[in-house]
Amino acid sequence: MKTRITELFGIQHPIIQGGMHHVGLAELASAVSNAGGLGMVTGLTQRTPELLAREIARCRAMTDKPFGVNLTFLPSVNPPDYPGYVKAIIDGGVKVVETAGNNPQKWLPALKEAGIKVIHKCTSVRHALKAQAIGCDAISVDGFECGGHPGEDDVPNFILLPRAAEELTIPFVASGGMADGRSLVAALALGAEGMNMGTRFIATQEAPVHENVKRAIVAASELDTRLVMRPLRNTERVLSNAAVERLLQKERELGAAITFEDILPEVAGVYPRIMQSGEMDAGAWSCGMVAGLIHDVPTVQQLIDRTMAEAHALIHERLAGLAR
Repeated sequence: MKTRITELFGIQHPIIQGGMHHVGLAELASAVSNAGGLGMVTGLTQRTPELLAREIARCRAMTDKPFGVNLTFLPSVNPPDYPGYVKAIIDGGVKVVETAGNNPQKWLPALKEAGIKVIHKCTSVRHALKAQAIGCDAISVDGFECGGHPGEDDVPNFILLPRAAEELTIPFVASGGMADGRSLVAALALGAEGMNMGTRFIATQEAPVHENVKRAIVAASELDTRLVMRPLRNTERVLSNAAVERLLQKERELGAAITFEDILPEVAGVYPRIMQSGEMDAGAWSCGMVAGLIHDVPTVQQLIDRTMAEAHALIHERLAGLAR
């Protein structure tokens, strides 16, 4: 299947793996790329630029296909060594970067000079238009269904994607609620050029996370995510667990007076405990509503192959039949 996204990134299928904290390691990124999609190494999961350089090298040893690096720009009292991370990406020969969080404009000249294509993650059309205006090559449009940070507008993809198609001239992919061939065909119909899958890729055999995490996703329904940190305007969609319910109780009790420090026990440093040790009630961790569509833990190759087979069948059989 050829779209502007497959042409832009030099990949076989219009499927991108989301850059997920403590999930986007070389094992998963290389598996997605080897299966014809675009794998993503999560930059800030690596604590230093030197560690990111090592992870990029590990991924390159595991695939000869294109892969990217996700780099999230966050407001912080002690910001990460972003110049060092950008240098590691450039020196590592990476040709695709997914940026997220704050405006990436100051980093674009160095990335562009190195021949790197930039796809920026946006949760609104206005932010997508800004990313287009500053020179990003593509957009990952994140609907309200997504795991992680859906923004504060609460617009789901059935509205957000066609709105993006009305306004953007650069290609974009659909992110949030994406799980299978049905998702891909729907995204294409709404104007996207492909899809980004996050939560769905966690529940694969190659995902380097504890089996408890994969089992939790398979067991969850579409009703089992919660929105936390809304009073802080840092909304995150997470899978419900004991820690999340404690966090929500604090939000109810403290109201507008709540601070980030009040919820530190539920959010600080929890990802290694969950993703590596399988402590499922350790804290809040990102998970999309798409968990309700996830019923198994296939290999990445199996997942992508059946996604594309289902998409082709829908396009050439069911939808073509309806047009007769």
